[in-house]
Amino acid sequence: MEPLPDEHNAIVNMDMHLEPVYLGEQINNNAETPPSKRRKKKSIVWEYFTIETVSAGCRRACCKECKQSFAYSTGSKVAGTSHLKRHIANGGCAHVLKNLHLDPLTPFSAPSQIANNSAGPTTDTPKRRYRTASVPYAAFDSDCCRQEIAHMIIKHDYPLHIVEHPWFIAFLRNLQPSFDMVNFSTVQGDCIATYLGEKQRIQSLIEGMPGRMCLTLDLWTSCQTTGYVFVTGQFVDSEWKIHRKLLNVVMEPYPESDSAFSHAVSACLSDWNMEGRLFSLTINQPLSQVGTDSLRSLLSEKNQQILGGQLLLTHCLARSLSSIAQEAFNASQEIVKKVRDCVKYVKTSEVLEEKFLELMQQLQVPSMKTLALDDQTRWNTTYEMLLAASELKEVFSCLDTSDPDYSKGPTVEEWKHVENLCTCLKLLFETANLLTSSTIPTTNTFFHEAWKIQLELARAATSEDPTINTIAKPMQANFDAYWKSCCLILAIAVVMDPRFKMKLIEFSFSKIYGEDAASFINLVDEGIHQMFLEYVGGIEGNVNQEDAAGLGLTDFDMYIMETTSMTMQISSLRMESPQSKRLPPWVRLRLA
Repeated sequence: MEPLPDEHNAIVNMDMHLEPVYLGEQINNNAETPPSKRRKKKSIVWEYFTIETVSAGCRRACCKECKQSFAYSTGSKVAGTSHLKRHIANGGCAHVLKNLHLDPLTPFSAPSQIANNSAGPTTDTPKRRYRTASVPYAAFDSDCCRQEIAHMIIKHDYPLHIVEHPWFIAFLRNLQPSFDMVNFSTVQGDCIATYLGEKQRIQSLIEGMPGRMCLTLDLWTSCQTTGYVFVTGQFVDSEWKIHRKLLNVVMEPYPESDSAFSHAVSACLSDWNMEGRLFSLTINQPLSQVGTDSLRSLLSEKNQQILGGQLLLTHCLARSLSSIAQEAFNASQEIVKKVRDCVKYVKTSEVLEEKFLELMQQLQVPSMKTLALDDQTRWNTTYEMLLAASELKEVFSCLDTSDPDYSKGPTVEEWKHVENLCTCLKLLFETANLLTSSTIPTTNTFFHEAWKIQLELARAATSEDPTINTIAKPMQANFDAYWKSCCLILAIAVVMDPRFKMKLIEFSFSKIYGEDAASFINLVDEGIHQMFLEYVGGIEGNVNQEDAAGLGLTDFDMYIMETTSMTMQISSLRMESPQSKRLPPWVRLRLA
């Protein structure tokens, strides 16, 4: 049995000082250990930053490129390097981007990594990477911000003094501290510069347009009775795109004068160098006969060869429809008020509205309409209210007997009057929806709607029903004023449509004017020929007469005339055949 080890026979000397030995390290036999050194900084940010001692215990990191300093350490507290990485990785240092010729819209990477990627594979140990922002970097542009402020003020009608409001200034400073705030005078100059730049762009479009300009005039009167005429231009550019631009706002001290609109048109033509390029005028304000004659003479003077000033529209279709509908409501205002009060009684209480819906289900009313109060400034909402109420009149009648608090609604005769009123206004409502569609309606589309309204109102005005006759006669008289003012222009636009040409004019005018249709058709035909001659005269200077004579198309023109005449004879035979008489008028028109 072996003895237990003690201090006299110990295998290992207990007083021996043991040192740990690590793999890959050499044993240092020196008795004295060197003083501990600071750990070497391995972060990639120190390629771009140096540490500067600001005061005792306070050190800051300074960018080698832009010389901007950042907090690093205070006493024993170290701030870290995350904010230094963001300064480089997010492109905060403009000098780094400039030296590397980087596109500001591309994500930024560390320069050493870019160099390695461009030089191909390398044997050097890749340095540690850190995450970069996934959002593309956009360099801050002070001039661009000023321009956007000007656009914001113009677009939203903000006052120029908004740039001097304290909370607006505070917002911008928190958003971008390096932005130099602008004052009233500066932003005023930026807005004027934006206006001049946009005007130059539109001027280039107008100079390059192949056709003519159509102007629309509106009037706004301030509380000081000073008038401002808004001149809007519509034209087609060289790429066949329709443009609608507000060209001028002309101040008129006396807007009620007969020459106010003529002066605004002359100022616009002079400002945009459009002498001799005016095609038509449309005014959306009631105008005296003297004022109308003044505009017509101006249009004839500026556009001598096109219909002698007849392309003047003193009535807007949308305004005409609104005026006609409002007058119809005013003529029946007592009945309309009764219906409005009934709808208001139901819609202002959730309990009553639920009760109304229960009665509607019990009576099994087939209508899918829902009640809604109207906006009295918008006639289409009044029409929709009356139409829904008339379809639910049975429910209102039951509500009259079941609810003691419900005031007496319209009588049977009054409901009948509401139905007739909605019938007369239906076509106007459908046309108004077409005008407010997202697409831009063209003039030939207006003709289809206008002539149907003219025809239906004329029929309703001669109805044997006294209620319909009473409602329709004033409407027909008001719409007739619009029709007489605009039918020539609308008809010419339809003739330009290759689907219809003169055939639709002959068909519609025969329905409207009856035996007197021939004289009105001749007016349209003469207007078309006059416009064609003006068009030919406008392009004569661009066509060499010798080249035109050498085209050899005379025989072809004769052939076209002969085939057209033969086609018309065949069409007339088709129209007179017994089979074609059974077809609807529109089908017979297409056969022709």
